[in-house]
Amino acid sequence: MKPFGRLFVFFLVILIADQVTKALALRSLAHGVNKVIVPGLFNLTLVMNRGAAFGMFGGLPDGTRKLALGAVSIIALVMVLRLLVLEAKGDKVAQFALVGVLSGAIGNIIDRFRFDGVVDFLDFYWQTHHWPAFNVADSAICVCVGLLVIRMLIGDRSERNESSGERRGDVPQNAASNG
Repeated sequence: MKPFGRLFVFFLVILIADQVTKALALRSLAHGVNKVIVPGLFNLTLVMNRGAAFGMFGGLPDGTRKLALGAVSIIALVMVLRLLVLEAKGDKVAQFALVGVLSGAIGNIIDRFRFDGVVDFLDFYWQTHHWPAFNVADSAICVCVGLLVIRMLIGDRSERNESSGERRGDVPQNAASNG
């Protein structure tokens, strides 16, 4: 399978997994009612997030919220597509990570159009401290952004070493002469 085909399959796997798990959550969970999976750690809890990440902007008036979230979504999609097409050429890790971010973002945008909010249902917590509920799309976005950050850090290190003429394990010239 060609690289574009693999990226497209990866995109579809994330998008379909996201939409199927959200449909199952909507069908089998009552809004706001905890279904304990691992006591003291993990529940399934159906929540409609009308805002952005962690519910930000959820309290804005409907028109303002929809306009702001719509604009931010379009800007984010354009930025990710630009990075994918122009910046990630030849970098398969970055391409897969950007496609994961894109797929997750589109999964949440689908929810906004269908339900005027994002379906969240994964509720991790410790004692009384709950992480905001999230979904498969959110997970894909976070994992793939984390992968991009790691990729950038590793890429920067190898580029610095190559530009200074050093290779891993080589002793810098001035260090060898100080012996």
